[in-house]
Amino acid sequence: MPLPSSVSLTPGKRVLFLTKDLSLIRRQLHEGLDLRMADLRVEDLLDDINTDTMTPAWVCFSYKPEDLALNAYAGLFDAQGNRVFRERALLDGHFEAIVSGQRKGTGSSRETAVQAEKWCGIRIVIAASFAPIHARNNLNLGQLMAGHDVLLRLQRGEAVDLSEFTRDYDPVSRVTLEEGGLFPFSARLARGELQVPAHGTGPRPMTMAEKIVARHLVGTKGTAYVKPGDAVLAFVDGGYSHEFTTAQVHYFLESEFGADYRVPNPSKFAVFEDHVLYADGVKKMAPFADKIETLRRLQREFQRHTGVRDYSAKNGVSPGICHQVAREKFIEPGDFIQATDSHTCMGGGSNSLAYGVGATEYAGLVYSGFTFVQVPESIRFHLVGRLRPGVTAKDVMLELLRTYAKREQTLNRVLEFGGPGLAALTMDERATLTNMATECSARSGICEVDDATWAWLAARRPGLDLAAMEARAVAPDPDAVYDGGTHVVDLSAIEPMVAKPSDPTYGTTVSDVAGTRIDIAYGGSCTAGKEEDFDFYARVMQEAADAGRRVADGVRFYIQFASEDVQAYARGKGYLQLFERTGVTVINPGCGACIGCGPGVSETKEQVTVSAINRNYAGRSGPGQLYLASPLTVAASAVVGAIAAYREGMFVTENPKSQIPNPKTTASRTT
Repeated sequence: MPLPSSVSLTPGKRVLFLTKDLSLIRRQLHEGLDLRMADLRVEDLLDDINTDTMTPAWVCFSYKPEDLALNAYAGLFDAQGNRVFRERALLDGHFEAIVSGQRKGTGSSRETAVQAEKWCGIRIVIAASFAPIHARNNLNLGQLMAGHDVLLRLQRGEAVDLSEFTRDYDPVSRVTLEEGGLFPFSARLARGELQVPAHGTGPRPMTMAEKIVARHLVGTKGTAYVKPGDAVLAFVDGGYSHEFTTAQVHYFLESEFGADYRVPNPSKFAVFEDHVLYADGVKKMAPFADKIETLRRLQREFQRHTGVRDYSAKNGVSPGICHQVAREKFIEPGDFIQATDSHTCMGGGSNSLAYGVGATEYAGLVYSGFTFVQVPESIRFHLVGRLRPGVTAKDVMLELLRTYAKREQTLNRVLEFGGPGLAALTMDERATLTNMATECSARSGICEVDDATWAWLAARRPGLDLAAMEARAVAPDPDAVYDGGTHVVDLSAIEPMVAKPSDPTYGTTVSDVAGTRIDIAYGGSCTAGKEEDFDFYARVMQEAADAGRRVADGVRFYIQFASEDVQAYARGKGYLQLFERTGVTVINPGCGACIGCGPGVSETKEQVTVSAINRNYAGRSGPGQLYLASPLTVAASAVVGAIAAYREGMFVTENPKSQIPNPKTTASRTT
């Protein structure tokens, strides 16, 4: 249904302010308190509200939007661990606008976050800035987004023209919102009632991301050019969904196109069973066993109905995490890839343009074979030097997060990695760089190609036509324009890093928190379950074994494979026996603790975890305090019993007493 030409607040409806003072949120929800933007500062509002907070994993087990709405914001807790939003709190509050601070909707691509708000009656979302996937999900569902200045006018009783909400959009996004969302827009486009305007960009130097979009334009023959901001339709080379999202995709396609809908190019798309495979074994997930099985059943139904590639679990074991398996099996340089997960950008390590989308957008593109793209800006990281011993690509990303992402320099941009320092990084380490682009609230990440790229692909794809693949690879033009600038990163200057609990941008050096006692160490996830990550874990544990050491008493150390190929690699290297001797618990492939659905999840808020996963939002992997770190730091910490940077020979030379933190550090872990 098209949106009205002007927007006003509805009499009797309310505005909810998500304030840093959580007691004010409770008073708005339960006591009828009404606040006004004129009496507040932007600094008083919550920043970085992530989609895990809006709809935690267990909420997403309900795939129908009206069911999701019952537990909107179920992941927002106070200092005592109590839910701020009780069940139905947002739904019953008669709110139509919701207000927060900076970077609304960081984290995962889950469209459920927007659906929960919309089906609670929210139609206006106010924030100083939005994470890119979350913003697109809002637009696809017809949700109005604006800054705090617009809210001031609305609360004064003004009627604000719809153009005030859409003036910064490209022409296609503007019409999509005016039509009420992606499906109404697509329906009119299919009927020939709308025309996508030609962008008209002439010859110009381009970045890698721009070149890939230009090569995939719908209706364009020959060489084409694009620039940031161009609104275009682009063919998609491939994509995938997983059991956490496929049910919604199937539900939306049936609702929009009928029970006999068809996918025209099923061989290009896939389904994975990886996210909640081990949820049954997590205590707090046990009540949702029936809902989880429904998600699995609906994914199997979707796969049979469409004929897409099937990466379902066999005998209870997953082929692996979608992002890792996709880069191993079918992502190629120059590809344009879309999938229903924010870490889709991991494919950029192989020189593809890959990023996550919501279920609505994925349903549209899997049905049509193409999607809408607003050409993103790029920011280039020119890598020089070599990493010092004990430093990994994870440390590089934690440094970029605290240096650039925290200042929003990476927001909605493609992180382009190149330079002589990139050649010193393996393909697995490059995948770590691009995987964590989403933690930077970036659109995606992409790496240049070199001989290492071709060797890695050839080893995994026998009979590969490398000549054809090389022709599709992209490199930036020498005079390409980077709206985010070009930044030289000296790899030799990077130190071992951690991100303190609650946000990946809370970066500091390991030395700043060394000695913080831990209860759990976890190595795994798409970010840190790759072959070279296992080399890192094994290096540390072999040195520990040689020194007569093992996992520290009172610490549980879990390592989980990202794919069955990685598992076979580790078995062939003899790592499994090493891990068994040194007290490590090894887990079959899957997402597991990273999404709070597997061994390695904390059980109390007092527990401290050091983890190699990619994000550490409150509640993401249990209620405890979670530090992000590299595989080397995680393994070293597991042996020491406290956060510690890896250094060669550390277990032979260190004084055992140095493992025991001072009383201040021990006490600080429970605050």
